[in-house]
Amino acid sequence: MTHPIRFGIWAAVHGSRASHHDPDEPDDASWDRNRALVLEAEALGFDAVLVAQHTANPYDDGRDQLEAWTASAALAALTQRIEIIAAIKPGLYHPVVLAKMALQIEHIARGRFALNLVNAWNRAEFERAGLPFPAHDARYAYGAEWIGLVDRLMRGERVTHAGSHFQVTDYQLRPAGSFRPRPTIYLGGESEPARTLAAEQADVWFINGQPLADVAALIADVARRPAVNGPLRYGLSAFVIARETDVEAEREHARLLGLADRDAELRADTRARTDAASVMFAKTDAAASRHVGTNGGTAAGLVGSYETVASRIRAFHRAGIELFMLQFQPFEAEMRRFALEVLPRVR
Repeated sequence: MTHPIRFGIWAAVHGSRASHHDPDEPDDASWDRNRALVLEAEALGFDAVLVAQHTANPYDDGRDQLEAWTASAALAALTQRIEIIAAIKPGLYHPVVLAKMALQIEHIARGRFALNLVNAWNRAEFERAGLPFPAHDARYAYGAEWIGLVDRLMRGERVTHAGSHFQVTDYQLRPAGSFRPRPTIYLGGESEPARTLAAEQADVWFINGQPLADVAALIADVARRPAVNGPLRYGLSAFVIARETDVEAEREHARLLGLADRDAELRADTRARTDAASVMFAKTDAAASRHVGTNGGTAAGLVGSYETVASRIRAFHRAGIELFMLQFQPFEAEMRRFALEVLPRVR
Protein backbone atom coordinates (compact mmCIF):
# COMPACT_ATOMS: atom_id res chain seq x y z
CA MET A 1 0.00 0.00 0.00
CA THR A 2 1.26 3.46 -0.89
CA HIS A 3 -1.31 5.22 1.28
CA PRO A 4 -0.79 5.33 5.07
CA ILE A 5 -3.41 3.82 7.33
CA ARG A 6 -6.04 6.32 8.42
CA PHE A 7 -8.69 5.93 11.12
CA GLY A 8 -12.07 7.59 11.33
CA ILE A 9 -15.18 7.38 13.48
CA TRP A 10 -18.88 7.24 12.72
CA ALA A 11 -20.64 10.22 14.27
CA ALA A 12 -23.38 9.29 16.74
CA VAL A 13 -26.09 10.60 14.40
CA HIS A 14 -28.80 8.31 15.77
CA GLY A 15 -27.29 7.30 19.09
CA SER A 16 -25.97 3.83 19.81
CA ARG A 17 -24.49 1.57 17.11
CA ALA A 18 -24.57 -1.82 18.84
CA SER A 19 -27.64 -1.70 21.09
CA HIS A 20 -30.15 0.83 22.34
CA HIS A 21 -30.33 -0.98 25.70
CA ASP A 22 -26.75 -0.62 26.94
CA PRO A 23 -26.67 0.96 30.42
CA ASP A 24 -23.12 2.15 29.72
CA GLU A 25 -23.98 3.95 26.47
CA PRO A 26 -26.19 7.06 26.31
CA ASP A 27 -28.70 6.70 23.47
CA ASP A 28 -27.87 10.28 22.58
CA ALA A 29 -27.81 11.76 19.06
CA SER A 30 -27.64 15.39 20.17
CA TRP A 31 -25.48 18.06 18.61
CA ASP A 32 -23.77 18.62 21.96
CA ARG A 33 -22.67 14.99 22.15
CA ASN A 34 -21.53 14.83 18.52
CA ARG A 35 -19.56 18.07 18.81
CA ALA A 36 -17.73 16.80 21.88
CA LEU A 37 -17.20 13.36 20.30
CA VAL A 38 -15.63 14.72 17.10
CA LEU A 39 -13.46 17.26 18.88
CA GLU A 40 -12.14 14.51 21.15
CA ALA A 41 -11.59 12.18 18.20
CA GLU A 42 -9.48 14.85 16.51
CA ALA A 43 -7.47 15.40 19.69
CA LEU A 44 -6.88 11.63 20.01
CA GLY A 45 -5.43 11.42 16.51
CA PHE A 46 -8.32 10.15 14.41
CA ASP A 47 -8.23 11.31 10.82
CA ALA A 48 -11.86 11.46 9.71
CA VAL A 49 -15.48 11.50 10.81
CA LEU A 50 -18.39 10.12 8.78
CA VAL A 51 -21.70 11.87 9.35
CA ALA A 52 -24.42 9.55 8.06
CA GLN A 53 -27.51 11.16 6.52
CA HIS A 54 -31.05 10.34 7.61
CA THR A 55 -33.89 12.83 7.85
CA ALA A 56 -35.56 10.74 10.56
CA ASN A 57 -34.07 8.09 12.82
CA PRO A 58 -34.06 4.93 10.63
CA TYR A 59 -34.59 2.60 13.58
CA ASP A 60 -37.23 4.51 15.54
CA ASP A 61 -38.58 7.85 14.33
CA GLY A 62 -39.49 8.73 17.89
CA ARG A 63 -35.77 9.02 18.68
CA ASP A 64 -33.47 11.92 17.86
CA GLN A 65 -31.55 12.13 14.58
CA LEU A 66 -28.68 14.53 13.82
CA GLU A 67 -28.92 16.36 10.48
CA ALA A 68 -25.80 15.56 8.48
CA TRP A 69 -25.06 18.64 6.39
CA THR A 70 -25.77 21.42 8.86
CA ALA A 71 -23.83 19.47 11.50
CA SER A 72 -20.92 18.98 9.08
CA ALA A 73 -20.76 22.71 8.41
CA ALA A 74 -20.58 23.39 12.14
CA LEU A 75 -17.93 20.69 12.65
CA ALA A 76 -15.89 22.16 9.80
CA ALA A 77 -15.77 25.47 11.62
CA LEU A 78 -14.88 23.92 14.98
CA THR A 79 -12.15 21.48 13.93
CA GLN A 80 -8.64 22.02 12.60
CA ARG A 81 -7.36 18.78 11.08
CA ILE A 82 -9.93 15.99 10.88
CA GLU A 83 -11.63 15.22 7.54
CA ILE A 84 -15.39 15.85 7.59
CA ILE A 85 -17.29 13.32 5.43
CA ALA A 86 -21.02 13.99 5.01
CA ALA A 87 -23.18 11.27 3.50
CA ILE A 88 -25.64 12.32 0.80
CA LYS A 89 -28.65 10.64 -0.82
CA PRO A 90 -29.10 12.11 -4.31
CA GLY A 91 -32.89 11.82 -4.22
CA LEU A 92 -33.08 14.43 -1.46
CA TYR A 93 -31.16 17.30 -3.11
CA HIS A 94 -30.85 18.84 -6.56
CA PRO A 95 -27.21 18.56 -7.69
CA VAL A 96 -26.78 22.34 -8.11
CA VAL A 97 -27.96 22.98 -4.54
CA LEU A 98 -25.87 20.19 -3.08
CA ALA A 99 -22.72 21.17 -4.97
CA LYS A 100 -23.05 24.71 -3.62
CA MET A 101 -23.43 23.40 -0.07
CA ALA A 102 -20.39 21.15 -0.52
CA LEU A 103 -18.25 24.01 -1.79
CA GLN A 104 -19.26 26.19 1.15
CA ILE A 105 -18.34 23.54 3.71
CA GLU A 106 -15.10 22.88 1.81
CA HIS A 107 -14.31 26.58 2.15
CA ILE A 108 -15.15 26.60 5.87
CA ALA A 109 -12.99 23.51 6.42
CA ARG A 110 -10.16 24.87 4.26
CA GLY A 111 -9.98 21.77 2.09
CA ARG A 112 -11.03 19.06 4.58
CA PHE A 113 -14.52 18.25 3.33
CA ALA A 114 -15.76 15.14 1.52
CA LEU A 115 -19.13 13.75 0.51
CA ASN A 116 -20.13 10.10 0.68
CA LEU A 117 -22.61 9.16 -2.02
CA VAL A 118 -25.16 6.56 -0.89
CA ASN A 119 -28.11 5.62 -3.04
CA ALA A 120 -30.48 4.92 -0.11
CA TRP A 121 -32.14 1.83 1.31
CA ASN A 122 -34.88 3.22 3.57
CA ARG A 123 -38.04 3.40 1.46
CA ALA A 124 -40.06 5.10 4.19
CA GLU A 125 -37.72 8.09 4.31
CA PHE A 126 -38.73 8.92 0.75
CA GLU A 127 -42.24 7.56 0.39
CA ARG A 128 -43.62 9.18 3.54
CA ALA A 129 -42.39 12.53 2.22
CA GLY A 130 -44.00 11.93 -1.17
CA LEU A 131 -40.59 11.60 -2.85
CA PRO A 132 -39.84 9.05 -5.57
CA PHE A 133 -38.01 5.89 -4.51
CA PRO A 134 -37.15 4.08 -7.76
CA ALA A 135 -35.94 0.49 -7.97
CA HIS A 136 -32.33 -0.24 -6.92
CA ASP A 137 -30.62 -0.05 -10.32
CA ALA A 138 -32.68 2.97 -11.35
CA ARG A 139 -31.47 4.80 -8.21
CA TYR A 140 -27.90 4.12 -9.27
CA ALA A 141 -28.57 5.42 -12.78
CA TYR A 142 -30.01 8.57 -11.22
CA GLY A 143 -27.04 8.77 -8.84
CA ALA A 144 -24.55 8.46 -11.68
CA GLU A 145 -26.02 11.44 -13.54
CA TRP A 146 -26.36 13.34 -10.25
CA ILE A 147 -22.75 12.88 -9.09
CA GLY A 148 -21.43 13.63 -12.57
CA LEU A 149 -23.07 17.04 -12.36
CA VAL A 150 -21.97 17.63 -8.76
CA ASP A 151 -18.38 16.75 -9.65
CA ARG A 152 -18.23 19.31 -12.48
CA LEU A 153 -19.97 22.00 -10.45
CA MET A 154 -17.65 21.49 -7.47
CA ARG A 155 -14.69 21.95 -9.84
CA GLY A 156 -16.06 25.36 -10.75
CA GLU A 157 -16.86 24.45 -14.35
CA ARG A 158 -19.52 26.34 -16.25
CA VAL A 159 -22.04 23.55 -16.80
CA THR A 160 -24.70 22.97 -19.41
CA HIS A 161 -26.28 19.53 -19.21
CA ALA A 162 -29.30 17.82 -20.75
CA GLY A 163 -29.84 14.35 -19.31
CA SER A 164 -32.50 11.85 -18.35
CA HIS A 165 -33.07 13.46 -14.95
CA PHE A 166 -31.56 16.96 -14.98
CA GLN A 167 -31.51 19.99 -17.25
CA VAL A 168 -28.87 22.56 -16.28
CA THR A 169 -28.01 25.61 -18.39
CA ASP A 170 -24.89 27.78 -18.09
CA TYR A 171 -24.39 27.24 -14.35
CA GLN A 172 -21.19 28.07 -12.50
CA LEU A 173 -20.51 28.03 -8.74
CA ARG A 174 -18.06 30.09 -6.71
CA PRO A 175 -15.93 29.96 -4.66
CA ALA A 176 -14.29 26.83 -6.10
CA GLY A 177 -10.76 25.46 -6.22
CA SER A 178 -9.48 27.50 -3.30
CA PHE A 179 -7.66 24.55 -1.71
CA ARG A 180 -7.74 21.70 -4.28
CA PRO A 181 -9.69 20.85 -7.46
CA ARG A 182 -12.80 19.71 -5.54
CA PRO A 183 -13.89 17.94 -2.31
CA THR A 184 -13.19 14.20 -2.11
CA ILE A 185 -15.94 11.85 -3.32
CA TYR A 186 -16.56 8.66 -1.36
CA LEU A 187 -19.08 6.05 -2.50
CA GLY A 188 -20.79 3.30 -0.53
CA GLY A 189 -22.53 0.17 -1.85
CA GLU A 190 -21.39 -3.23 -3.07
CA SER A 191 -23.87 -4.14 -5.81
CA GLU A 192 -22.72 -4.32 -9.42
CA PRO A 193 -24.07 -0.82 -10.20
CA ALA A 194 -22.30 0.50 -7.10
CA ARG A 195 -18.97 -1.03 -8.13
CA THR A 196 -19.28 0.44 -11.61
CA LEU A 197 -20.15 3.87 -10.22
CA ALA A 198 -17.24 3.72 -7.76
CA ALA A 199 -14.74 3.16 -10.57
CA GLU A 200 -16.32 5.82 -12.77
CA GLN A 201 -16.92 8.62 -10.27
CA ALA A 202 -15.37 8.08 -6.82
CA ASP A 203 -12.03 8.70 -5.18
CA VAL A 204 -12.65 6.26 -2.31
CA TRP A 205 -14.93 3.20 -2.19
CA PHE A 206 -16.43 2.31 1.21
CA ILE A 207 -16.86 -1.41 1.93
CA ASN A 208 -19.08 -2.71 4.73
CA GLY A 209 -17.49 -4.76 7.50
CA GLN A 210 -16.84 -8.38 6.49
CA PRO A 211 -14.04 -10.95 6.62
CA LEU A 212 -10.66 -10.21 5.07
CA ALA A 213 -11.02 -12.69 2.19
CA ASP A 214 -14.33 -11.14 1.13
CA VAL A 215 -12.89 -7.62 1.31
CA ALA A 216 -9.85 -8.66 -0.75
CA ALA A 217 -12.14 -10.17 -3.42
CA LEU A 218 -14.21 -6.98 -3.62
CA ILE A 219 -11.11 -4.82 -3.97
CA ALA A 220 -9.69 -7.11 -6.66
CA ASP A 221 -12.92 -6.91 -8.65
CA VAL A 222 -13.17 -3.12 -8.57
CA ALA A 223 -9.42 -2.58 -9.05
CA ARG A 224 -9.64 -4.33 -12.43
CA ARG A 225 -11.99 -1.63 -13.73
CA PRO A 226 -10.67 1.57 -15.31
CA ALA A 227 -10.76 4.32 -12.68
CA VAL A 228 -11.64 7.73 -14.10
CA ASN A 229 -10.24 9.80 -11.20
CA GLY A 230 -6.99 7.90 -10.85
CA PRO A 231 -6.33 4.80 -8.72
CA LEU A 232 -9.31 4.16 -6.47
CA ARG A 233 -8.69 4.08 -2.73
CA TYR A 234 -10.62 1.90 -0.28
CA GLY A 235 -12.27 2.31 3.12
CA LEU A 236 -13.77 -0.25 5.51
CA SER A 237 -16.49 0.08 8.14
CA ALA A 238 -15.89 -1.92 11.31
CA PHE A 239 -17.01 -2.17 14.93
CA VAL A 240 -14.06 -2.59 17.32
CA ILE A 241 -13.96 -4.51 20.59
CA ALA A 242 -10.39 -4.52 21.93
CA ARG A 243 -9.24 -5.77 25.33
CA GLU A 244 -6.10 -7.02 27.06
CA THR A 245 -6.86 -10.59 25.94
CA ASP A 246 -8.88 -12.28 23.22
CA VAL A 247 -11.03 -13.94 25.88
CA GLU A 248 -11.98 -10.60 27.45
CA ALA A 249 -12.86 -9.17 24.05
CA GLU A 250 -15.06 -12.15 23.14
CA ARG A 251 -16.79 -11.84 26.51
CA GLU A 252 -17.63 -8.20 25.74
CA HIS A 253 -18.80 -9.17 22.26
CA ALA A 254 -21.15 -11.70 23.82
CA ARG A 255 -22.47 -9.05 26.21
CA LEU A 256 -23.23 -6.69 23.33
CA LEU A 257 -24.84 -9.47 21.31
CA GLY A 258 -27.14 -10.14 24.24
CA LEU A 259 -28.07 -6.48 24.51
CA ALA A 260 -28.61 -6.28 20.74
CA ASP A 261 -31.13 -9.11 20.99
CA ARG A 262 -33.35 -6.68 22.88
CA ASP A 263 -33.44 -4.51 19.73
CA ALA A 264 -35.07 -7.28 17.69
CA GLU A 265 -38.35 -5.39 17.31
CA LEU A 266 -36.56 -2.24 16.12
CA ARG A 267 -34.49 -4.27 13.64
CA ALA A 268 -37.56 -6.02 12.27
CA ASP A 269 -39.31 -2.70 11.71
CA THR A 270 -36.25 -1.30 9.97
CA ARG A 271 -35.93 -4.40 7.81
CA ALA A 272 -39.57 -4.04 6.72
CA ARG A 273 -38.78 -0.57 5.34
CA THR A 274 -35.59 -1.67 3.57
CA ASP A 275 -35.14 -2.14 -0.15
CA ALA A 276 -34.91 -5.91 -0.65
CA ALA A 277 -32.16 -5.38 -3.27
CA SER A 278 -29.81 -3.81 -0.72
CA VAL A 279 -26.61 -5.89 -0.66
CA MET A 280 -25.65 -4.50 2.76
CA PHE A 281 -28.78 -5.81 4.45
CA ALA A 282 -28.68 -9.14 2.62
CA LYS A 283 -25.21 -9.74 4.02
CA THR A 284 -25.89 -8.49 7.52
CA ASP A 285 -29.13 -10.46 7.81
CA ALA A 286 -27.22 -13.65 7.02
CA ALA A 287 -24.81 -12.96 9.88
CA ALA A 288 -27.17 -11.14 12.24
CA SER A 289 -26.62 -13.53 15.14
CA ARG A 290 -22.84 -13.21 14.90
CA HIS A 291 -22.10 -9.51 14.89
CA VAL A 292 -23.03 -6.20 16.44
CA GLY A 293 -22.90 -2.72 14.97
CA THR A 294 -24.14 -1.30 11.69
CA ASN A 295 -22.72 -1.62 8.17
CA GLY A 296 -21.23 -5.02 8.91
CA GLY A 297 -20.03 -4.14 12.39
CA THR A 298 -17.96 -6.86 14.05
CA ALA A 299 -18.22 -9.07 10.95
CA ALA A 300 -14.88 -7.46 9.98
CA GLY A 301 -13.30 -9.35 12.87
CA LEU A 302 -11.79 -6.44 14.79
CA VAL A 303 -12.59 -8.22 18.05
CA GLY A 304 -9.73 -9.45 20.21
CA SER A 305 -6.69 -8.43 22.17
CA TYR A 306 -5.00 -5.15 21.36
CA GLU A 307 -2.35 -6.97 19.34
CA THR A 308 -4.94 -9.18 17.61
CA VAL A 309 -6.92 -6.15 16.48
CA ALA A 310 -3.76 -4.33 15.37
CA SER A 311 -2.61 -7.38 13.42
CA ARG A 312 -5.96 -7.70 11.63
CA ILE A 313 -5.92 -4.00 10.76
CA ARG A 314 -2.46 -4.43 9.23
CA ALA A 315 -3.76 -7.40 7.20
CA PHE A 316 -6.67 -5.35 5.84
CA HIS A 317 -4.21 -2.57 4.98
CA ARG A 318 -2.04 -5.01 3.02
CA ALA A 319 -5.18 -6.05 1.14
CA GLY A 320 -5.79 -2.44 0.11
CA ILE A 321 -7.80 -0.72 2.86
CA GLU A 322 -6.59 2.80 3.52
CA LEU A 323 -9.30 4.22 5.82
CA PHE A 324 -10.89 2.32 8.72
CA MET A 325 -14.20 3.94 9.68
CA LEU A 326 -14.80 2.69 13.20
CA GLN A 327 -17.69 2.22 15.62
CA PHE A 328 -17.47 1.61 19.36
CA GLN A 329 -19.76 1.08 22.36
CA PRO A 330 -19.76 2.73 24.79
CA PHE A 331 -18.40 5.06 22.14
CA GLU A 332 -16.34 7.63 24.00
CA ALA A 333 -14.68 5.18 26.43
CA GLU A 334 -13.87 2.59 23.75
CA MET A 335 -12.63 5.25 21.32
CA ARG A 336 -10.15 6.37 23.98
CA ARG A 337 -9.10 2.76 24.63
CA PHE A 338 -8.46 2.26 20.90
CA ALA A 339 -6.42 5.45 20.66
CA LEU A 340 -4.35 4.48 23.71
CA GLU A 341 -3.82 0.78 23.09
CA VAL A 342 -4.30 -0.03 19.39
CA LEU A 343 -3.23 3.08 17.47
CA PRO A 344 0.38 2.94 18.76
CA ARG A 345 0.61 -0.76 17.85
CA VAL A 346 -0.47 0.01 14.27
CA ARG A 347 1.36 3.26 13.67
